[in-house]
Amino acid sequence: MSELSFHLYLPQMRMEVDQIVERALAAEGSGFEGIAFMDHLAPPLAATQPMWEAMTLAAWVLARTERLVVGHLVLCDAFRHPAVLARQAVTLDHASGGRFELGIGWGSVPAELETFGVPAGSAPERVERLRETLSLLRALWSGEPVDHAGRHFSAHGAQQRPVPLRPIPVVIGGIGPKTLELVADHAQWWNVPIYGLDRLAELRGDAGTARLSVQVMVAMVEQESGRAAVEETVRRRFGATSMHEQIVIGSPAELAAHFSSLSDAGVERAYVWFSDFAPPSTLEAFGREVIARR
Repeated sequence: MSELSFHLYLPQMRMEVDQIVERALAAEGSGFEGIAFMDHLAPPLAATQPMWEAMTLAAWVLARTERLVVGHLVLCDAFRHPAVLARQAVTLDHASGGRFELGIGWGSVPAELETFGVPAGSAPERVERLRETLSLLRALWSGEPVDHAGRHFSAHGAQQRPVPLRPIPVVIGGIGPKTLELVADHAQWWNVPIYGLDRLAELRGDAGTARLSVQVMVAMVEQESGRAAVEETVRRRFGATSMHEQIVIGSPAELAAHFSSLSDAGVERAYVWFSDFAPPSTLEAFGREVIARR
């Protein structure tokens, strides 16, 4: 597992900002190399729960940590004009000394877009909008004047400075053919949904030179006597969702073996999503018993 890095995936809901920072600091101290948040206008499957805005929270966590790479799985392209997003990304890049990554996608929850009046369009239209966004980001990050006349955006002598400290890494997830075209053309990281791992050999060539990451939800069994309780909690919390069958339940040794198999399959980064909402004690145990065993 020497080439596998671990990032914490932490949906920013059901907890206070200070609790999120507490988890980020625990992750940083436990061997995680990064943290990623989600991007929604309403919490998925939990519309009445409190939730924090994605880019503002990323800025706050970058300010409170020293080494963690901070990003998202993933920002919704429809929520931000590319000129605004370009400026936000460069600001976070400079403020953090180069610790911000841009995870971005073309989809979101359709009902969420409708509820908040966000123009959505068809799936092909959203894919094309993201392609245009990514092209504009690259042009604006050059620091040179930009002229652009596209279907979704236009620019006339648009210029933004400063330029990024280094090329800001782009993370794009998915396995559809149009998404893979975007990955090959624009991304440094290809995030593969867990349900797509069995198609890695088939699809790898379509992702170009992008490095491979995967999101994994885990439930850690620290003591074998507590396995049944962990399994029951997972069933209670996630049994009614499609995530239930994808959660990896295991002891530290079993989880270490699972991540080792991902590394053997070519995965270089794992976004770990903890079923218990990642309290510091879980992060510390995972760091001690799984990450440190690499």
